[in-house]
Amino acid sequence: MVAGISRRGGRSASFAGRNGNRVSIVCSALGALVVLSAGVAPSAASADVQSQQWYLSAMKADEMWKVSTGKGVEVAVIDSGVNASTSSLKGQVLADEVPKAVAYGATRDYLGHGTTMAELIAGTGAGDGLKGLAPGAKVVPYRIAFDDLKDKAEREKTASSAQAIRAAADSDAKIINMSFDSPGDDPAEAAAIKYAQSKGKLMFAGVGNDAKRKSLIGYPAAYPYVVGVAASDENGKAGDFSEYGNYVDLASPGLNVPTWCDETFRSYCTGKGTSQATAIASASAALVWSAHPNWTANQVLASLIDTAGRDWAKDDPSTYLGYGLIRPRMVLEQSNFNPGPANTDPLARENATGVTDAAGNSPSASTPPSPQPTKATAGGKTSAAASTSDTSDNTTMWVALGAAAAVLVIGGGAFAVLRSRRAT
Repeated sequence: MVAGISRRGGRSASFAGRNGNRVSIVCSALGALVVLSAGVAPSAASADVQSQQWYLSAMKADEMWKVSTGKGVEVAVIDSGVNASTSSLKGQVLADEVPKAVAYGATRDYLGHGTTMAELIAGTGAGDGLKGLAPGAKVVPYRIAFDDLKDKAEREKTASSAQAIRAAADSDAKIINMSFDSPGDDPAEAAAIKYAQSKGKLMFAGVGNDAKRKSLIGYPAAYPYVVGVAASDENGKAGDFSEYGNYVDLASPGLNVPTWCDETFRSYCTGKGTSQATAIASASAALVWSAHPNWTANQVLASLIDTAGRDWAKDDPSTYLGYGLIRPRMVLEQSNFNPGPANTDPLARENATGVTDAAGNSPSASTPPSPQPTKATAGGKTSAAASTSDTSDNTTMWVALGAAAAVLVIGGGAFAVLRSRRAT
């Protein structure tokens, strides 16, 4: 039994910033399995943790690391805090760069969630901990107050999401990772997002985990200039929990990904959620930006969109997987890759027309009068279009990883997906 994991079938803790806008972490340990038991020393079992990071092999991380490790790129992780003392994060967390006004508790993670995101992005794998996709990058931690933070005094001292985003916008971080969502639009948060965009930041956010119950438009993923990330499994299919709508921009590995079980940092669990997918997307951007430091946020994103794995037309994005499955290797292997104009927004169409869910509902129609926390729901891996009859051709590229079962080559070719067209 994994302590602290089984709330309503998954770890989807709701939280509220100082502005009272309730949101939820978009990571879950649904049906969690202990990878490293609390009673076993990390060195004895944590190699098993890295072996479960299937996406590193599928994305051909070893080949990418010959070109780029993310060195020179800082990623702001706005979350439950980041424990800088885990073996995988020692030397990777730049806590001194967080302004004092929002620094309270930045390195005291009360859930384990923010630390997981940091390790998935920039973990070195030392001590056989989680290996980040961009191990050469650095993390700048920002803590915001989740509902799990019960102490009133602690909550009062902890920054709101809007305050953290503004602080990150003024930092040296190029990328802002936001693995949380809310069904409600917060004007302060929206303004902070716009400010961060004006500062040239590339922002990623999870689209949410509540698709099995009711797919809501999730924020901050739905704000203009934020890349909404869906969760995909080893077969390139969207998880049945992953929210959908025309604010989904890219898909990234988010199922069967190891995470810290809780704030004790004694054991890893296997989990799934758009949180993990968001962290891996942020790490992918860090790899590309490190290799091309003179590119703008627009160019980094454009390169990821252009090379995303899909079997549909680029101008007809999927409601479930957006422009496709993120594949940074396709950019890195081309030293002369043309990312397009520096000032052209690759999401201009979405940003100009606004967002809708799969049914075509606008935020005003789909958002509850009083925002409530989104809840993750348990379930297996399903077709990306389990609730739609509009499908594409079903083509798959596979590769055998040693003696293991074949898994999807994220680094090349198309991948299997059923899709729904974006509603107009």
